[in-house]
Amino acid sequence: MTALHAFMLTPFLGTPYYFWLAFIVIVIALLVFDLGVLHRDQHEIEMRESLLLYSGYFSVGVAFGGWVWWELGATKALEFYTGFLVEQSLSMDNVFVMAMILGFFGIPRKYQHRVLFWGIIGVVLLRAIMIGLGTALVQEFDWILYVFGAFLLFTGIKMLFSKDHDEHPDLSQNKLLIFLRKHIRVTDDLHGGKFLVRQKDPASGKMLLFATPLLLALVLIELADLVFAVDSVPAVFAITQDPFIVYTSNIFAILGLRALYFALAALMHRFVYLKYALAIVLMFIGCKIFLHGFIKVPALLSLGVTMGVLAGGVILSLLKTRDKKPAETT
Repeated sequence: MTALHAFMLTPFLGTPYYFWLAFIVIVIALLVFDLGVLHRDQHEIEMRESLLLYSGYFSVGVAFGGWVWWELGATKALEFYTGFLVEQSLSMDNVFVMAMILGFFGIPRKYQHRVLFWGIIGVVLLRAIMIGLGTALVQEFDWILYVFGAFLLFTGIKMLFSKDHDEHPDLSQNKLLIFLRKHIRVTDDLHGGKFLVRQKDPASGKMLLFATPLLLALVLIELADLVFAVDSVPAVFAITQDPFIVYTSNIFAILGLRALYFALAALMHRFVYLKYALAIVLMFIGCKIFLHGFIKVPALLSLGVTMGVLAGGVILSLLKTRDKKPAETT
């Protein structure tokens, strides 16, 4: 028992093993409860259920931050909450992309939760790899943070002055999708909630394994998350360089956002000023990096600015669009 206790207290990437173990157990328990209990039978998720599910994930994330506060102190907890909030906000654009992908493949709402759920597994693994690489770079090269800062400033300025486009990319011309269709067998129709099925190959007459459109949708959603992570991971590294805080805030934010998808997809047209609020937040975080040698921005102030700007963007958006229908919103 003494050896086990000593092992649990041993730091891994700056944080004791028991913190990492507790986080992993919580995430696994949430996912098992989600798929094995709440969604054991596949059904359409309505807005009320989506909001309730999100509130559950959000509450667990907030409680986890409270535990971090109790064990590691206020600064670490405030960094966690800031990263948690920034990641959720930056990932909202991903909702548009997920809705577009699911719509392109004609995935019924009944099976959409299954795609998004298994997508989380990929996110947990991919974010671990990206954050691990980011941690190694930051520890080896101090100046990489300035690269992150410059990237966030550039992204924020570009987002602030970019014009909205109504055109959506033509997924039929997506290079990855063309590659997959060319190199693997894919069924024309869905087969319930299955990603893979065995059926007779028209060419050989043999029973072979085929991918379904559900699997193609999952792959494209994973690719989309990887693209969005290029913005969000540096943003959280700019808030804190603690890999435990970066990773846990990322994962809890994504868990909540996927749960909120079914409610958010129907309301995203109303967040017309959210893009500008996000741009200001990115520029604020980028400036923090360049000024950290001269001005130390307290974690509480950083969280307050982030919350204030994002809340302002959401409130202004809802007020502007309160009488507009989706098609009328600009």
